[in-house]
Amino acid sequence: MPNAVNFLTGNLILNLSILAWATAQVLKFFVNLATSGERDWRYLLTGGGMPSSHSATVCACASSVCYLYGYTSPLFSIAAILAIVVMYDAFNVRQETGKQARILNYMMEHWNQMKPEELFDRALKELVGHTPLQVFMGALLGVAMGWGGAWFFTH
Repeated sequence: MPNAVNFLTGNLILNLSILAWATAQVLKFFVNLATSGERDWRYLLTGGGMPSSHSATVCACASSVCYLYGYTSPLFSIAAILAIVVMYDAFNVRQETGKQARILNYMMEHWNQMKPEELFDRALKELVGHTPLQVFMGALLGVAMGWGGAWFFTH
């Protein structure tokens, strides 16, 4: 299926990574709709939420590289290390940033002595990190799309 590979970027690994990211973003919209009942279109482009599009993207990249070049290839080593670093960041660093944003937003809402709206024109974004489950589900989605897509487009 060379036409399918040439459709977006001409690079199968990059195409599968982009497809995994887009799928995760669409799934975030529907997960939010199912859990909160509200249609929040921001989920189509925002970070945070279920599943992790960061995890889906890097795992699609790593798994398709693994499928195409083997798990002993230097390319897979690079892709796997990148995936581990991104997923660690998505959970640990970005999760802490979200916690800090929630605390700061609470302080701003309850700060009567000053007018925080003069200091900040909008609330800080709280949904920036992921729970372990969100990272894991994004990773599963990415591996399935990367491995499955690489198999599909090479057979």
